[in-house]
Amino acid sequence: MTDPKSSRYAATLPELEAVVKQLGEPAFRAKQIHQGLWQQRKPLETLSTINVQLRDELAALLPLDLVEILERTTLGGMTAKWLWQVAGGDQVETVLMQSADRATVCVSSQAGCAMGCTFCATGQAGFERHLRASEIVEQVLRAQHTCQQRVSNVVFMGMGEPLANLDEVEPALTSLQDGLGISARKIVVSTVGVVPGMDRLRAFPLPVTLAVSLHAPDDALREQLVPLNRRYPIADILDAARGYVLAKGRRVTFEYACISGINDHVHLADALANKLLGFPGGAHVNLIPLNATTGFTGRPPSPERIATFAERLTDRGINATVRRNRGTDIDAACGQLRMRTSAPVEMRESKA
Repeated sequence: MTDPKSSRYAATLPELEAVVKQLGEPAFRAKQIHQGLWQQRKPLETLSTINVQLRDELAALLPLDLVEILERTTLGGMTAKWLWQVAGGDQVETVLMQSADRATVCVSSQAGCAMGCTFCATGQAGFERHLRASEIVEQVLRAQHTCQQRVSNVVFMGMGEPLANLDEVEPALTSLQDGLGISARKIVVSTVGVVPGMDRLRAFPLPVTLAVSLHAPDDALREQLVPLNRRYPIADILDAARGYVLAKGRRVTFEYACISGINDHVHLADALANKLLGFPGGAHVNLIPLNATTGFTGRPPSPERIATFAERLTDRGINATVRRNRGTDIDAACGQLRMRTSAPVEMRESKA
């Protein structure tokens, strides 16, 4: 296994200085390298401020954490997904979403997930291990290396439950802001409702946006979809979310995966509105049409049915939007991320 202190994006500036000294180079080289990797966000092999021999030596001493197994791109070329192998042989996925005004990277925080949400492909696959901070940050940089736009937004909505891995997620958040210059207000951390993690994130100094995956307005239904609800019921989750808003001054988003005939009835919209009325800062509900997975028989509602659900929330005073799913053709949409190969392969697949 690679020593976490020796990987490329785990190395601090003092550690880079030590490596440069070891190679017999002047101390200022470390700042050049650090600036090129982080502020300029360039791959090591393209840094023109250092010679080819030094780049090769650094690549050997400071290897990458992620080994690319597969890359897939949507027909329009605006969404891409990577499957990586990390130390120990586990696999994780990253998604890049581009639009006219922004580039967003969706990162994984764990290999697999232990939360077991019934409709989520990652949860169906089970948990392997936590990712290190450098493995999380490298996902953003490797996506940036393929993108002409400067990545401005990061969402922790890939594989895993971020709040179950805060020992690594918190330093990753710090690196994203301090190292890459991505504003904390443009970083979203999603949780299925790990209340102790929500409380801990509230005490974390950076005002990242919190997204809570709710999916149901009552405990009985939510327990069928989100087993963790037995430990942390909706009332506790909403209390923790209120505390986050009051501490950070940031509006919380509530994610709601709409499943035909299960949680998309109008009376459930009323029940959800009742739960969220008067929420500090105003509640925002993001309705997500279910993305099909092989391990769950549910289907998304019709667009008309989701629109009716959204209108009912709006009529009750709750801000609601319907997410436009992207990347469904390459299994890169919400709830679809899952390891798909059993061993690394030398291949690159594209649907562009």
